[in-house]
Amino acid sequence: MIKKEEVYKIGLFNKPHGIHGELQFTFTDDIFDRVDCDYLVCLLDGIFVPFFIEEYRFRSDSTALVKLEGIDTAERARMFTNIEVYFPVKHAEEAEDGELSWNFFIGFRMEDIHHGPLGEVVDVDTTTVNTLFIVEKDDEELLVPAQEEFILGIDQEQKLITVELPEGLLNLDELENGDDDE
Repeated sequence: MIKKEEVYKIGLFNKPHGIHGELQFTFTDDIFDRVDCDYLVCLLDGIFVPFFIEEYRFRSDSTALVKLEGIDTAERARMFTNIEVYFPVKHAEEAEDGELSWNFFIGFRMEDIHHGPLGEVVDVDTTTVNTLFIVEKDDEELLVPAQEEFILGIDQEQKLITVELPEGLLNLDELENGDDDE
């Protein structure tokens, strides 16, 4: 049985495309194209289930059409509508240095050497120029820049990111309610 810590989310199957079982796939990580792994993992009824990829083709830099083995009709493909898609961590770790996407780190704990535990990385925001880890602690969200100069170490076995954040970065929340001149 595949466990949650053995996979990480890379996207979502949207809806069927055509009549031969192809699925529209919106992805946040194209690791499936960069690493030699011939299956994807889907979360079906709370269980992680592997499905072999028959073929795929890109439509844009964040979408692809995917044909899974054994899914040959639009009806069968409809069962995958809005299903989360995961990738096996063990294959992602085989990627050459620098090829891991930021999403690989979702689920890692983050610790600052001066402030201690910051929380768990629950998401990564890549919509701006500066990639941000979204770290959740005690129902609060911290936005931590995913800058290499702040990251001191990454322990993949312990799922821990050790950082040294610049002085004042963690206190920015208190400044948000400051005076507005406008």
